[in-house]
Amino acid sequence: MGRSEAAIFTNMCMIEDDEGHVLVQDRAGKNWPGITFPGGHVEPGESFVTSVVREVYEETGLIVKNPRLCGIKQFQTVNKERYVVLLFKANQHSGEVRSSEEGEVFWVEKAQLHTYQLANNFEDMLAVFENDQIAECYYEQQDEQFTLKLL
Repeated sequence: MGRSEAAIFTNMCMIEDDEGHVLVQDRAGKNWPGITFPGGHVEPGESFVTSVVREVYEETGLIVKNPRLCGIKQFQTVNKERYVVLLFKANQHSGEVRSSEEGEVFWVEKAQLHTYQLANNFEDMLAVFENDQIAECYYEQQDEQFTLKLL
């Protein structure tokens, strides 16, 4: 039995300001619509940190500094690939906020985030972003059922 498997690596970043706001994206596409944090795919050969800095810039116009890995989300795809989302936090940034084709980007009060129409399962990831005691959002599959495990 081999120890390698197909995997897809992505990232997401919660960007906070000094006034208790977080930067969100209202995703425009049909794939996973709703409010979420900016992020995207890791390109082949790209470092994880470089990928999150690049994705945040492409989608928001901000250059994040010192993004800190705070957890992961993972699940198996229908094609038996491990889909991994590396979750980062950043509170240092430069540049001007601008929206992109990915969706409208704007600041919201962190305490009010739950009042918005969130992307499917995004609330599960928020537990990892908000609680230092949770490192992983894992969807365990048994038969056709997925069970959320916050570890």
